[in-house]
Order: sequence, then structure tokens, then C-alpha cells
Amino acid sequence: MKRTISIIIVLAILSSCGSAKSVIFKDFNYQLSSSFYKNQFTGVLVIDAASKDTVYNLNSHKYFIPASNTKIFTLFTALKTLPQRIPALKYIKLNDTLYFEGTGDPSFLHPYLKDSTAINFLKKHNNIVYSLGNFEDEKYGPGWAWDDYQWYYSPEKSDLPIHGNVVMTIGSNEIEISPAYFKDSVLQLISNRNRNEFSNTFFYNALSKDTVETPFITSNLTTKSILENLLNKKVSLTNKTPLAIKQTLYGMPSDSLYKRMMHESDNFIAEQLLLVAGSVFKDTLNSKKIRDYILKNELYDLEQEPRWVDGSGLSRYNLFTPKNMVSVLDRLFTMMPKEKLFKIFPAGGLNGTLKNKFIDENEPYIYAKSGSLSNNYCLSGYLVTKSGKTLIFSFMFNHFRESNSEVRNRLEQMLQKLRDTY
Repeated sequence: MKRTISIIIVLAILSSCGSAKSVIFKDFNYQLSSSFYKNQFTGVLVIDAASKDTVYNLNSHKYFIPASNTKIFTLFTALKTLPQRIPALKYIKLNDTLYFEGTGDPSFLHPYLKDSTAINFLKKHNNIVYSLGNFEDEKYGPGWAWDDYQWYYSPEKSDLPIHGNVVMTIGSNEIEISPAYFKDSVLQLISNRNRNEFSNTFFYNALSKDTVETPFITSNLTTKSILENLLNKKVSLTNKTPLAIKQTLYGMPSDSLYKRMMHESDNFIAEQLLLVAGSVFKDTLNSKKIRDYILKNELYDLEQEPRWVDGSGLSRYNLFTPKNMVSVLDRLFTMMPKEKLFKIFPAGGLNGTLKNKFIDENEPYIYAKSGSLSNNYCLSGYLVTKSGKTLIFSFMFNHFRESNSEVRNRLEQMLQKLRDTY
């Protein structure tokens, strides 16, 4: 009798899931076959996180420009390679001299993270030498737009970033500039640019009360000068680090960086995290080497090999499939408790880039990373249905001419159907 009841229950569950999938299949097919999607490229994959059953699939094997969905791969890389606290510096102490090198740590006096671990450590030593040579990357990623040099979302990459590699100008009765090293480099005048393209000369409207973040041009000499200004002591440079075992100074919890990267879609943190991972992996700051390692080892079994060229998704050279995204999201789902994972992702209607989107009147049902470039919008992550099930999904829309808001509104209807039906 008990066995009969169990069989009936299982059959009822299977019937319910089959019915729900049928409803979703018909609804999605109807929506995605409308004229709205006719002249664009659309890819969708939705799976059940527990059973791994496919709920809906459309062009999930095809490549799309992912925009900031790329950060999902960067998050996976960081979780696989970095310790619980971010490596802030590597150093060697010989007699009365401290030799140190950057790890790419983006939190060093970052305007929002404000980690002071490294600077406080350096203040304790009188003779300090900044070791160069471990940065084997480019300041910009492949395919980044050259004219983004003046905008907050496109700072240069470097081995020892300071203050997020941006100059923050805060309008008030007396304009505040940080780092203070650039105080004399900010000209108070009206200009259609925030900075000279080829020099660290910045422009700010004296009548403005806005806070403006402008990337500065990085170099070893600039870093040295900023450090000397902060420490009020001389900093020497060397290309020859002594032959000795390097020690590591650890800074703030790594989770804090992951959360800001995903919630605010912070491009700078994403790029620097790959460099930090490279520092841990091979003592070399090179994002390509760590990306290649992850693809060949941790993600060797992806059905379609991605074209992965940066950490942030700023580049249109990136190519990923919805299956790529769902596969990595599925691995993340098994790597850590759901509650902890969901806190790293923006929650619909609650925080981050989804604070005003995909709102539920009771509680968040979407935990996902959005990605947008002109004419492209993607959303990949997790959905909690009203029945308590978790779905893993990736929606990728490329080359549309309609507004992003209309694409999101139509996507929200499909997400609500998943929430209410499955």
C-alpha cells in the first residue's frame, strides 16, 4: 500500500512538472515568435537546479555578446583561485628595507571599499622599494572603446591600483579632490570632456555639485608619486626583486569585492580580480593566462568553447552561449550555500543593478547578473518559483533596435510566467 502511494505521488509530481513545462513552452514560443524579436538574435536556456531538467531552450548553443554577464565567469574564477581574504601585497624584508610588489588588489584605498591594509603596512617601514616587472598585461582590454578613457566605468588596469585608478571630484563650497596628489591637476572650467586624452589634466565645472569619477593615466612613476604623497616619504623603484621567499599581506574579505563587482557591475574590480588570480596562480599579473587556465582545466567540458577576452564584459569580442552561462551558474550553485550565493548576485527589486527591476511585492524572486551594451541585453542567474523550486536561466538578446526598457519589460513577463507556473 505504501509503495502504491509513493508511486502515485511521484507520478503526480512528474505530471505537474510536465504540465508546467508545456505551459511555459507554449507561452515562450508565442512571445518569442512575435514580430518584436524578428530582426534580432535571441538565446534562452532555463533548467531546474535540482533535477537538471530543461524547462525551455532556444538557440542555447549559439554565441552571443554577453556584456557584463562575463562577470559570472570572473566570479567563478575568483572563487576557484582566491583565498578568503584578498592578497593586498607581496613583500620581502631584508635588513631595514621592505621590497614590495602589487598583486592587482583593487581595494587599495578604493573610494567605496576603502581598504587601508596596504597603506598602513607601508607606513610602518622607513625604507621601502616598489618592485616592478610582474605586470604582464595591457592597460585596456581587447576591443574596449578608445573614447571611454574619461568615463568612470573604464579605468586602466595596473599592478598596484590606488583609489580605484580614478580621480574623484566632489562639488561643494570648496571642491574636494581625491587622491589629493591630483589637486593641482583639476582645472575648474566648463568642458565637454572630463580629462585630457593624453595627460592627467582634468576638467570640472566649478558650479557643479556633482561627484565625478574620472580615470587617470597610470604609470610606475605616477604610482610612486601618489605613494610618496600618501606616505610622506621617499619610495624607490627597482626592476630586480631580491631572491628570497615572498610573503603575502592579506587585506579585506574577498566576498566584499565579489559583492560589489556583481551588485554594481563594477568593471574595474572585475578586471583586477583576474589579475589578482594571476598573481596567486603564477605570481604574474596576466589576465589571459588565468582565463586560459580556467577554460582548459576547470571548464574544459563546456559544450561550446567561449571566446573570453576580458573580466568585465566591456569588449564586444566576448562570445558566450546561454549554455555556457547556465553551466557556470550551475557549478556556482553546487559550490556554496544558496543563501550565500544569492547575496553575491543583485536581487530583483532589492539591491544593485536590479533594485528597480523585476520587482515582487513580497520578496525577491530573481538573483541575477544583467549585462548591457548598445543594442544588447542579457540576464543570467537564478529564479525562485512560487512553489519553492530554483531555476537557473540565461536570456541573451543581441542586435535589437528597440529600447532596453522594452526588452526588459517583455523579459519580465517571461520571468513572471516561470515564477508563477513552474
